[in-house]
Amino acid sequence: MALGSNKLSGAKVRTAAAGKYGDGENLWLHKRDAERGKWVLFVTVHGRRREMGLGAYPQVSLKEAQKWRAVARRGLDPIKERERERREAERQMHILNDVARDAFEARKAELKGDGKAGRWFSPLELHILPKLGKVPVADIDQIDIRDALAPIWHTKASTAEKAMHRLGVCLKHAAALGLDVDLQAVEKARALLGRQRHIVKTFRHYPGKRFPHFMKA
Repeated sequence: MALGSNKLSGAKVRTAAAGKYGDGENLWLHKRDAERGKWVLFVTVHGRRREMGLGAYPQVSLKEAQKWRAVARRGLDPIKERERERREAERQMHILNDVARDAFEARKAELKGDGKAGRWFSPLELHILPKLGKVPVADIDQIDIRDALAPIWHTKASTAEKAMHRLGVCLKHAAALGLDVDLQAVEKARALLGRQRHIVKTFRHYPGKRFPHFMKA
């Protein structure tokens, strides 16, 4: 532990009156009154002194404030590290399940009956989301897509194509939200899956004299 740090305690922070209190190594608590305050950390990055607001007290605890001082002690820029953590947290929050439903909501007006028949969303719901729904969209790659669609790529070619297309729409929607996604993942997956083997179904001959009965049925 660095010399001169951890001068404050949880009890002292809670009972301190209005004023400025240092915890050492440029970490300060500015209390507006006995109940509220804010944390400030002064850091020097690349020779430049900067003030980093750590948040309001008591929402941000003494331990949380000390965490960012420890980051600075390791020679890192705590401001950039906090931004990196924020981006990572957002990245984890935007799972495909949520993005897909948001994309569907955004396109309802373009669909017949606002898409209530489920034809737009069902290929995703049946063949993509059960396998990739809980995956952050930023983590989805061509291997994931290939593995999700491989079981139906040849046997249900039309459905697989629709699912592939809908997933591409979802990834574009995620990019519009500012998320870091691979917009080429769908086409890469298509290359991995190869050309679809369309199974041609033949129908047995139906006698012409019985055709009227067939049409009536």
